[in-house]
Amino acid sequence: MRRLWYHRQPGVERAQKKPRTGIRALLNIIGPGFITGAADDDPSGIATYSQTGAQFGFGQLWTALYQVPLLLAVQECCGRIGAVTGKGLAGVIKEHYSRKILLAIVLLVLVANIINIGADIGAVAASARLVYPAPFWLYAIGTAAVVTSLEIWLTYPAYANILKWLALALLSYVATALMVANDWHAILRATFVPHIEFNFAFLFIITGVLGTSISPYMFFWQASEEVEEERAIAERDGKTEPELPPHFIFNMRIDTTVGMVASQLVQWFIIITTGTVLFAHGVKNINTAADAAAALEPLVRSFPNAGQLARDIFAFGVVGLGLLAIPVLAGSAAYALAEALDWKLGLSKKFGEARGFYVIIMVATVIGLALNFIGIDPMKALVYTAVFNGIAAVPLIFVIARLNGRADVLGEYRGGPVSRFFVWLAFVVMAIAGAALVYTTLHGGS
Repeated sequence: MRRLWYHRQPGVERAQKKPRTGIRALLNIIGPGFITGAADDDPSGIATYSQTGAQFGFGQLWTALYQVPLLLAVQECCGRIGAVTGKGLAGVIKEHYSRKILLAIVLLVLVANIINIGADIGAVAASARLVYPAPFWLYAIGTAAVVTSLEIWLTYPAYANILKWLALALLSYVATALMVANDWHAILRATFVPHIEFNFAFLFIITGVLGTSISPYMFFWQASEEVEEERAIAERDGKTEPELPPHFIFNMRIDTTVGMVASQLVQWFIIITTGTVLFAHGVKNINTAADAAAALEPLVRSFPNAGQLARDIFAFGVVGLGLLAIPVLAGSAAYALAEALDWKLGLSKKFGEARGFYVIIMVATVIGLALNFIGIDPMKALVYTAVFNGIAAVPLIFVIARLNGRADVLGEYRGGPVSRFFVWLAFVVMAIAGAALVYTTLHGGS
């Protein structure tokens, strides 16, 4: 384990004033955790949540609430691992586990992320066309070009600020839900009282919800971005090497809590909207996030032109969160592969300093873009990818849970009893959901 700030200057933690509180302090704190939470509601997630609401109404609304402690525990653990070790998740796994485990995990992230990138580019292009008609190819290529250029050429602090602003697109789904007349009594009951159906369709979608919410790419992204934050702080303070600054772990936990709660609130509002509008009108098959937006227009009649407004706001959210999520997906793949290969990496480095890292970002984005033009429907592959993520996250969470309990890796920042309990609970829940899906699949969906 690297030499930490408190080892270099004993008593610094105790000597510091308590962190400032208030809205301004919170805005300064939010960063990787908030961005990761917003990226969790990418167009693929929006499509999955929309399909959930359209197919089962409020039947799976409770997942948004009960996922919070699981998602928060896993992401906080990943952020802490990155902050304390000074390495991304792939680097830590490489140091403490076999090469076979590392390569299997990295391959998983690459394949799943590229499919997600393709689906998200397609969703952004299709949603943008709802607001302003233009050729699909123009929006798709433009999206890929913009996000790749920003990721490669901007400095890390400037890029992180852009991602924070894009995260405000989350508010679109709150606004859309509030435009619809809802049965809040039924909504609250469905939120707190779990409803489970033991059939293939229900378990398939719920595994997809879990897979798109508690997803491997988020683990890698947040761990690596906490390291980037430390580098940015060290550079700002004139230090040659990043260290664990005072209150960094405390701030990271606040940031992660805000991000994960916001992520699940948006999932909750999307299911409410699609459950109230689409399910109630018998619209039960949603293939894309753009489909969900378009389906709202003829069904929302709260006031004149409410349907068109609901469609446009929903579509705006897809575009904004897509522009946020695509670089997160490409970046997390680049962090994982570059660390596995011992390449120089990091968004804080210039292109010439980490060519391999940035080439991975470009190649992953180009392949994802190509999926929209070579006859493969990335959106149809998307739900299956979410389910695949739900199953594949199980062994990765197992490794994270093991790391969380190791004092030789995390020192005094080893996970406490509450952290260890919920990370292991996330592992158990994901394993049960995956096993239930496999069982129903083998038995013909009965």
